Amino acid sequence: MNFTNESFHTFDNIELLAKQVVEGFIIGLHKSPFHGFSVEFAEHRLYNSGDSIKDIDWKVFARTDKMYVKKYEEETNLRCQIVIDASSSMYFPLEREGNMYNKMEFSCMASAALMHILKQQRDGVGLTIFDNDILFNSKASSTNLHHKLLLAQLYKLVNQSPKLAKTNISTALHQVAESLHKRSLVIIFSDMMESEIDRKDLFLALQHLKHNKHEVILFHVANKKLELDFDFKNRPYHFIDMESGAEIKLQANQVREYYVAEMDKIKAELKLKCAQYKIDLIEADINLGFDQILLPYLMKRTKMRI
Repeated sequence: MNFTNESFHTFDNIELLAKQVVEGFIIGLHKSPFHGFSVEFAEHRLYNSGDSIKDIDWKVFARTDKMYVKKYEEETNLRCQIVIDASSSMYFPLEREGNMYNKMEFSCMASAALMHILKQQRDGVGLTIFDNDILFNSKASSTNLHHKLLLAQLYKLVNQSPKLAKTNISTALHQVAESLHKRSLVIIFSDMMESEIDRKDLFLALQHLKHNKHEVILFHVANKKLELDFDFKNRPYHFIDMESGAEIKLQANQVREYYVAEMDKIKAELKLKCAQYKIDLIEADINLGFDQILLPYLMKRTKMRI
């Protein structure tokens, strides 16, 4: 589902659009993934006048000639920490065509959609935002006030301008691992623009999360066409590093083959490490919509009983 960038103009629209994204996704599924998420059968009790007839166990009635209702208990103990990379490279591309998102808008909308599902399930959600330092960090909660607070942070991220902010994802993830005192689902949104040395620290931080028994979904957010495939027209370009401000002028075909080969190496290493640590790695192309975010979450959610 695509929306214009004007959709982000007001705070309320983020919550509204998140709801529309989720509902549109659910409609497209053959079977609702919400069935059985928020409640689990606990026990039978005798039917009392005024009880809803939809909860009557008719199979038990057929055997005993007595009316019993199914009593359920809510599953409210999932804790989810959403972690968003707010470095300047996440605002790529600055110049967009039509309804295309940049990586930050995509990550914030995806996060808002996940928060909407968590709210519906009465599960606790926390939010960590970082660049070179932790910019915002909240513990998981399921209250309406807390939900509004997190949406306000997403709104702030979407609307602020990039300012040559680098990233230190390893430090952020180490802090997240230490701050979560109960087993949680950690969902990370990052473009993974790390140097070779920084990637080694990143893998140690991911290992730290798994060592502390957390489940992890890592969404590698990218504009696949431009950042991974380097699909630029064969003409001169002026490239600017959004995190350092370094500039270079060249033609795309001069470096495309080397660039793509290097990116493939980085992706292969990331896939290998995530497989070793049993981390779900999702290549999230910002041009493919939000289904690629919601489906992996729902699949992970059905497997978790914390």
